Amino acid sequence: MTATSAPPAAQHRAPAGGGPLTGTAALARLALRRDRIMLPAWVYVVVVGVAANAYTFTKLYKTASSRAALAASGNDNPALLFLYGRLNGDSVGALTAWRYGVWGALFAVLMSVFLVIRHTRGDEETGRLELIGSARVGRQAPLASAIGVAVAANVILTVLLCAVLPLLGLPAAGSVALALAIGTCGLAFTGVSAVAAQLTAGARSARGLAIAALGVAFLARAVGDGAGAGGPSWLTWALPLGWTETLRPFAGERWWVLALPLALFAAGAWLSFSLAARRDHGAGLFAGRPGRPAASAALRGPFALAWRLQWPALAGWAAGYAVMFAVCGVAAKGIGQLVGTSSALNKEFTRIGGQSAIVHAYLAALMLLAGLVAAAYGVSAVLRLRAEETAGTADPVLAGRAGRARWGLSHLVVAFAGTALLLAVAGLAAGLGYGLAAGGAGGETARMLGAGLAQLPAAAVIVGVAALAFGAIPGACAAVAWSVVGLTVALNIFGQALQLSHWALDVSPFTHTPKLPGGTVTPIPLVLLSVIALALCACGLAALRRRDIG
Repeated sequence: MTATSAPPAAQHRAPAGGGPLTGTAALARLALRRDRIMLPAWVYVVVVGVAANAYTFTKLYKTASSRAALAASGNDNPALLFLYGRLNGDSVGALTAWRYGVWGALFAVLMSVFLVIRHTRGDEETGRLELIGSARVGRQAPLASAIGVAVAANVILTVLLCAVLPLLGLPAAGSVALALAIGTCGLAFTGVSAVAAQLTAGARSARGLAIAALGVAFLARAVGDGAGAGGPSWLTWALPLGWTETLRPFAGERWWVLALPLALFAAGAWLSFSLAARRDHGAGLFAGRPGRPAASAALRGPFALAWRLQWPALAGWAAGYAVMFAVCGVAAKGIGQLVGTSSALNKEFTRIGGQSAIVHAYLAALMLLAGLVAAAYGVSAVLRLRAEETAGTADPVLAGRAGRARWGLSHLVVAFAGTALLLAVAGLAAGLGYGLAAGGAGGETARMLGAGLAQLPAAAVIVGVAALAFGAIPGACAAVAWSVVGLTVALNIFGQALQLSHWALDVSPFTHTPKLPGGTVTPIPLVLLSVIALALCACGLAALRRRDIG
């Protein structure tokens, strides 16, 4: 029998003299090299986020009475219960675990999901594993190496948290409990992601399945925490994100709860290895649906194709915006009582929001956050052009009647439209949430819609920078675009606190947007920002027409 006629099982049998895990260590080293930038960035975000919150609570709530008042307000506010969970105790450690325990675990989960899917289903989809499999590599080695890298990342994250938190004055036992709560939640979803990679036939579907499981876990935890005495409070115990809270770091630790995420990780790893040993290469347990034999009239152009490629991601962003900003809008009703426990926190809100009235300052800061995150979405939508180019899928489009400028413009239109949609959703959701909680939903919704859309010109400038980078320096466009996003966030959140000059603060386009609601609107800066964004996009498209593709 020739090699080309061999059945799938024979084509992927382990090489002679090796077992199914042959080559695992080499693949793990390769994965760590490929992730040498992304992996430290994920770990840094989680560690710095937890440590910064601990430091902030130490500075903002110096007295036991102020911490007790915050704990009482937090447990009585349904929006804060939805976002962060229940507060177990009023120590600085308990406040840190409440504020960033669930969210630190959520970031650890996302890190694990992207790592596992990238090095299993992602490499299989792009053909890398087929090339690697032709060498002395066992059938199970790619999966084992991906799980091993994710485990190592979560272990490093846990060890760093265990080392950093006691340095900030937090008790050692509670620090270890919080670190393990975050790290083991990442391990639990490492197993879930490994299973998702075997169920679907594409990396995008696998990531969607794993992130959907994360969304269900978050909602179950949120509903369980918000339920009253007669409600389904047991939902907090049902899934991993709730286990980070029920471990109770800094509040009488329940160490036995750690067995739950570890058991889920072990079950997921075992099931994923079992499925990987039985399925064909390139296939999943759930077969992909075949497409239509002929494209519909709505897909016979680059603009329709760009929308078809981008709308699932935009739909996910919009759904997340709707939930998060509606909850944050509801929280605005009690923000005065919450902030009143700390004059320093009141000062921070008024500084970022640019308002003296605390509710207006909070809502303005919320819209600034919406603008910054929407700009990040716009950048990711523009960078889809680079992904299409490097994957070779842009070649068939450009081989037809669509020119380079039209192809690039199609994705830019989706990026700008998606950014505007997200800002509109943020404004509507925050206004509706605040209006329903405080009364006058109609007026607040219209006012917050305008506040959200006022951030659009500034976000468009960031998108324009990404478009220019893609056209002029495609190899470095991702690094340039995301660096600009990071610099903009740093200037708007920390610039005034660091006492930077107004020349430095003016570098961020969001410095020139009106602080709404409550502030005054000056149209000239908004017009100038819009002109700058259009000029950047025009220069990017002109550069795209003149350079080589690929």
